[in-house]
Amino acid sequence: MAKTAITPTREQDYPEWYQQVIKAADLAETSDVRGCMVIKPWGYAIWENMQRKLDDMFKATGHENAYFPLFIPMSFLEKEAEHVEGFAKECAVVTHHRLVDNGSGGLMPDPQAKLEEPLIVRPTSETIIGATFARWVQSYRDLPILINQWANVVRWEMRTRMFLRTAEFLWQEGHTVHATSEEAQEETRQMLDVYADFAENYMAMPVIKGRKTAGERFPGAVDTLSIEAMMQDRKALQAGTSHFLGQNFAKAQDIKFQSESGDLTHAWTTSWGVSTRLVGGLIMSHADDDGMVIPPKLAPAHVAILPIYKNDEERAVVLPYCQSLKAELEAQTFDGAAVRVKLDDRDIRGGDKKWQWVKRGVPIRAEIGPRDVKGEGAFVARRDIGGKGTGTPRGELVAGITKMLEEMQQNLYDRAAKLREESTVELNSMDEFQKFFAEDAPGGMAYCHFVDGAEMEAKLKAMKLTARCIPLDGKEEKGKCIFTGGESQQRGVFARAY
Repeated sequence: MAKTAITPTREQDYPEWYQQVIKAADLAETSDVRGCMVIKPWGYAIWENMQRKLDDMFKATGHENAYFPLFIPMSFLEKEAEHVEGFAKECAVVTHHRLVDNGSGGLMPDPQAKLEEPLIVRPTSETIIGATFARWVQSYRDLPILINQWANVVRWEMRTRMFLRTAEFLWQEGHTVHATSEEAQEETRQMLDVYADFAENYMAMPVIKGRKTAGERFPGAVDTLSIEAMMQDRKALQAGTSHFLGQNFAKAQDIKFQSESGDLTHAWTTSWGVSTRLVGGLIMSHADDDGMVIPPKLAPAHVAILPIYKNDEERAVVLPYCQSLKAELEAQTFDGAAVRVKLDDRDIRGGDKKWQWVKRGVPIRAEIGPRDVKGEGAFVARRDIGGKGTGTPRGELVAGITKMLEEMQQNLYDRAAKLREESTVELNSMDEFQKFFAEDAPGGMAYCHFVDGAEMEAKLKAMKLTARCIPLDGKEEKGKCIFTGGESQQRGVFARAY
């Protein structure tokens, strides 16, 4: 077997491979708080690049950033029954505001400092932001309100996996208020399109845009739209959601406005969000058995220059060459900004240094020794292609760096799209469905006729499968539901999922 930097490989043990990629790429580590993680600088730099791109996209569609409290009064959640039912089991609750000595050298909550009303550490912010919007909205002239918040949230998960599902995670949550249902629904679809654009054009991760079934809908929402991606193990990942909340939260939080005709009416609201789960999606879409592979548009560094020398005399020749090459590369542009270059002159073995950058997933690696300096070149390797690399003239590297990064970005997307295409089927019977999702079968995404309801959900749960979405671009097509035998008008997408 070929030797790989990551063990086990994807084929041997995909869940453990995922954890080992995170460790080898130095993205994150477990923390002293159960279920939480420490995001390390390289991993956080990827998240920062995601933030910057998304933030620009949100602002381009008229949204502004704001910040709202971390704590939510319990009574706020109680106002929207379906919402509280959906999140009650995941809530972290603050009941006291002071600690005292417990008499044994430790600490305990002060019985005299019990809060009059418990506070929930936000699992999501619809209720607290809705209460704020109720103060901001008086007239139709105040609408629309288009707000985004970058924040952290807490959902008390029992089974955690770094980036994909942790008790605390980072995200953005958009919250908007509108005068009409049509306007709110247009906003819901617009933000789904923004997420799909980001996933495909920056993450190089193809997605399906669709509507959630009733059982998968956000608690309290009228309608939930999502983007669904397929990972290399052929499981689905929900990569972003956009919710049309109707007037449910407006009524619960008393968000009313005077219309142009003078009537007092409840507003229409939306919410939408993506989280650090996207970093997990990036790993599972592109990483290989040697570690992380980062799409250039999100890479903290596009090029890692690795000087190679044996003594101070060689260093005096190689390092100035590397520094001048770094400056030339940084004068080039990619995705509308300067090419990002890291010159790694750490005093460690060349082989160890090389493999650290391979495992981190930097798109381009340029190794430069005395011979390369003499020949005015570099030894260049592209991370998505693999292999040791090739000798490249310096001028060719500088002039071609933008094209090289563009080709890698496209190649990663094409590779992910090809895998999804090869692993997607149309199925027309329960027998076909069971065979496709058998334990010893690779699985994938199945387009099937369905009738939404409890019977379908029960059968899916028994098979540990989920309805991912009803594709927005799906054609009307009459058929028989494979779960109930009832009349169906359209196919939905089904898969095992994270």
